[in-house]
Amino acid sequence: MGMSVTISGATERDAEQIFRLQYLCFQSEAALYGNYHIDPLVQSLESVRHELTEDCVIVARLGDEVVGSVHGSVTAEGAAAINKLCVHPRLQGHGVGARLLHAAETALTADHGAKRFRLEAGHRSEGSLRLYRRVGYERVGTAKGHDGVPVIVLEKPAETYAATA
Repeated sequence: MGMSVTISGATERDAEQIFRLQYLCFQSEAALYGNYHIDPLVQSLESVRHELTEDCVIVARLGDEVVGSVHGSVTAEGAAAINKLCVHPRLQGHGVGARLLHAAETALTADHGAKRFRLEAGHRSEGSLRLYRRVGYERVGTAKGHDGVPVIVLEKPAETYAATA
Protein backbone atom coordinates (compact mmCIF):
# COMPACT_ATOMS: atom_id res chain seq x y z
CA MET A 1 0.00 0.00 0.00
CA GLY A 2 1.46 3.37 -1.01
CA MET A 3 1.54 6.53 1.02
CA SER A 4 -0.58 9.51 0.15
CA VAL A 5 0.52 13.12 0.00
CA THR A 6 -0.62 15.21 2.97
CA ILE A 7 -0.83 19.00 3.08
CA SER A 8 -0.06 20.98 6.25
CA GLY A 9 1.57 24.07 7.63
CA ALA A 10 5.35 24.04 7.54
CA THR A 11 7.41 23.87 10.72
CA GLU A 12 10.93 25.06 11.47
CA ARG A 13 12.11 21.47 11.01
CA ASP A 14 11.10 21.72 7.33
CA ALA A 15 13.47 24.57 6.46
CA GLU A 16 16.30 22.49 5.03
CA GLN A 17 14.00 20.26 2.98
CA ILE A 18 12.15 23.31 1.58
CA PHE A 19 15.50 24.93 0.77
CA ARG A 20 16.69 21.85 -1.16
CA LEU A 21 13.32 21.29 -2.85
CA GLN A 22 13.16 24.86 -4.16
CA TYR A 23 16.67 24.53 -5.53
CA LEU A 24 15.74 21.31 -7.33
CA CYS A 25 12.38 22.47 -8.65
CA PHE A 26 13.42 25.88 -9.93
CA GLN A 27 16.34 24.55 -12.01
CA SER A 28 13.96 24.07 -14.94
CA GLU A 29 12.66 27.64 -14.59
CA ALA A 30 16.22 28.97 -14.52
CA ALA A 31 17.07 26.97 -17.65
CA LEU A 32 13.92 28.21 -19.39
CA TYR A 33 15.07 31.81 -18.94
CA GLY A 34 18.83 31.26 -19.00
CA ASN A 35 18.93 32.98 -15.61
CA TYR A 36 20.27 31.11 -12.60
CA HIS A 37 19.87 34.11 -10.31
CA ILE A 38 16.13 33.70 -9.68
CA ASP A 39 15.11 33.99 -6.03
CA PRO A 40 14.59 30.32 -5.14
CA LEU A 41 18.08 29.47 -6.43
CA VAL A 42 19.95 32.22 -4.60
CA GLN A 43 17.91 32.27 -1.39
CA SER A 44 19.88 31.30 1.70
CA LEU A 45 18.82 28.62 4.18
CA GLU A 46 18.66 31.33 6.84
CA SER A 47 16.22 33.29 4.67
CA VAL A 48 14.01 30.21 4.30
CA ARG A 49 14.07 29.81 8.10
CA HIS A 50 13.04 33.45 8.47
CA GLU A 51 10.11 33.00 6.06
CA LEU A 52 8.87 30.11 8.18
CA THR A 53 8.50 32.48 11.14
CA GLU A 54 7.09 35.45 9.19
CA ASP A 55 5.02 34.05 6.32
CA CYS A 56 2.36 31.44 5.70
CA VAL A 57 4.27 28.43 4.40
CA ILE A 58 2.43 25.26 3.41
CA VAL A 59 4.09 21.96 2.57
CA ALA A 60 3.11 18.72 0.89
CA ARG A 61 4.56 15.60 2.51
CA LEU A 62 5.00 12.06 1.33
CA GLY A 63 5.76 10.34 4.61
CA ASP A 64 8.50 12.45 6.22
CA GLU A 65 9.68 13.94 2.92
CA VAL A 66 8.65 17.46 1.91
CA VAL A 67 7.65 17.10 -1.76
CA GLY A 68 6.02 20.49 -2.32
CA SER A 69 5.77 23.95 -0.80
CA VAL A 70 4.23 27.36 -1.28
CA HIS A 71 4.72 30.70 0.49
CA GLY A 72 2.26 33.50 1.11
CA SER A 73 2.02 36.79 2.97
CA VAL A 74 -0.66 39.43 3.35
CA THR A 75 -0.29 43.21 3.22
CA ALA A 76 -2.16 45.58 5.54
CA GLU A 77 -4.61 46.19 2.66
CA GLY A 78 -5.49 42.48 2.51
CA ALA A 79 -3.64 41.54 -0.68
CA ALA A 80 -2.06 38.10 -0.40
CA ALA A 81 1.13 37.53 -2.36
CA ILE A 82 1.60 33.85 -3.16
CA ASN A 83 4.98 32.67 -4.40
CA LYS A 84 7.54 29.89 -4.68
CA LEU A 85 4.98 27.20 -5.44
CA CYS A 86 6.96 24.07 -6.21
CA VAL A 87 6.37 20.33 -6.42
CA HIS A 88 9.04 17.66 -6.67
CA PRO A 89 9.44 16.71 -10.35
CA ARG A 90 8.40 13.09 -9.74
CA LEU A 91 5.01 14.25 -8.39
CA GLN A 92 4.22 17.02 -10.86
CA GLY A 93 1.00 16.59 -12.81
CA HIS A 94 -0.83 14.81 -9.99
CA GLY A 95 -2.71 17.76 -8.46
CA VAL A 96 -0.27 18.46 -5.64
CA GLY A 97 0.34 22.03 -6.80
CA ALA A 98 -3.40 22.79 -6.92
CA ARG A 99 -3.83 21.31 -3.43
CA LEU A 100 -0.95 23.42 -2.08
CA LEU A 101 -2.37 26.54 -3.68
CA HIS A 102 -5.82 25.87 -2.24
CA ALA A 103 -4.39 25.27 1.24
CA ALA A 104 -2.40 28.52 1.07
CA GLU A 105 -5.46 30.47 -0.10
CA THR A 106 -7.55 28.96 2.71
CA ALA A 107 -4.95 29.78 5.39
CA LEU A 108 -4.28 33.28 4.06
CA THR A 109 -8.01 34.04 4.10
CA ALA A 110 -8.91 32.44 7.44
CA ASP A 111 -5.79 33.30 9.44
CA HIS A 112 -4.57 36.52 7.80
CA GLY A 113 -7.69 38.20 6.38
CA ALA A 114 -6.73 38.07 2.70
CA LYS A 115 -9.23 39.80 0.40
CA ARG A 116 -7.53 38.94 -2.88
CA PHE A 117 -4.70 36.75 -4.09
CA ARG A 118 -1.88 37.83 -6.35
CA LEU A 119 0.91 35.82 -7.90
CA GLU A 120 3.42 36.07 -10.70
CA ALA A 121 4.63 33.54 -13.23
CA GLY A 122 7.39 33.81 -15.77
CA HIS A 123 6.01 34.65 -19.20
CA ARG A 124 7.31 31.33 -20.63
CA SER A 125 6.15 29.17 -17.71
CA GLU A 126 3.20 27.58 -19.50
CA GLY A 127 2.63 24.81 -16.94
CA SER A 128 2.37 27.28 -14.08
CA LEU A 129 0.18 29.67 -16.07
CA ARG A 130 -2.14 26.81 -17.04
CA LEU A 131 -2.56 25.79 -13.38
CA TYR A 132 -3.23 29.34 -12.25
CA ARG A 133 -5.83 29.93 -14.95
CA ARG A 134 -7.49 26.61 -14.15
CA VAL A 135 -7.97 27.59 -10.49
CA GLY A 136 -9.43 31.00 -11.31
CA TYR A 137 -6.55 33.45 -11.60
CA GLU A 138 -6.78 36.10 -14.31
CA ARG A 139 -4.02 38.10 -15.89
CA VAL A 140 -3.98 41.69 -14.61
CA GLY A 141 -0.68 42.87 -16.00
CA THR A 142 2.99 42.28 -16.59
CA ALA A 143 6.12 43.21 -14.69
CA LYS A 144 9.81 42.49 -14.60
CA GLY A 145 11.16 40.64 -11.59
CA HIS A 146 14.16 42.12 -9.81
CA ASP A 147 16.09 39.21 -11.35
CA GLY A 148 15.19 40.57 -14.80
CA VAL A 149 12.70 37.86 -15.79
CA PRO A 150 9.50 39.18 -17.43
CA VAL A 151 6.49 37.96 -15.45
CA ILE A 152 2.74 37.83 -15.88
CA VAL A 153 0.81 39.12 -12.87
CA LEU A 154 -2.38 37.23 -12.00
CA GLU A 155 -5.08 37.85 -9.40
CA LYS A 156 -8.37 36.56 -8.09
CA PRO A 157 -10.68 37.61 -5.26
CA ALA A 158 -10.41 35.64 -2.02
CA GLU A 159 -14.07 34.67 -2.11
CA THR A 160 -13.35 32.35 -5.04
CA TYR A 161 -10.76 30.17 -3.33
CA ALA A 162 -13.05 27.43 -2.02
CA ALA A 163 -14.74 26.78 -5.36
CA THR A 164 -11.59 26.52 -7.45
CA ALA A 165 -9.43 23.78 -5.96
